[in-house]
Amino acid sequence: MTDPTLVAKKLAAIETALADLRRLAQPERLTTDLLQRRFVEHTLQIAIQASLDVAFHIVSDDRLGEPRTNREVFALLSQAGWIETTLLDSLSRMEGFRNVLVQGHDDVDLDVVRDVLGNRLGDLETFVAAIRVRL
Repeated sequence: MTDPTLVAKKLAAIETALADLRRLAQPERLTTDLLQRRFVEHTLQIAIQASLDVAFHIVSDDRLGEPRTNREVFALLSQAGWIETTLLDSLSRMEGFRNVLVQGHDDVDLDVVRDVLGNRLGDLETFVAAIRVRL
């Protein structure tokens, strides 16, 4: 059985990270301001990692299967009705983006960072809402 308290803490971490990004991120300064860039990249990494943590926790506790990859964990959640299939592509791409963030700043495409900030934060909010409904 999924531990709702643990999942709720992770969901709150995602929401906090997203609120911080919406309030403090300055995409136009990513190229010139190292602190801004590090804040944005690290906060995105925290939000995406927390979503993976939630997904793995649910998949494990509800015995939904054994994902071979991080991306597969979201597919298992979808198959079990925890999230809509429409979120799969976005969450999978974010997981790949998180890998780039974790592996080093030199390879991070700032246009992708700006796109995530401008167009993809809502996907993480949708993920949080979907998980909350099932808890």
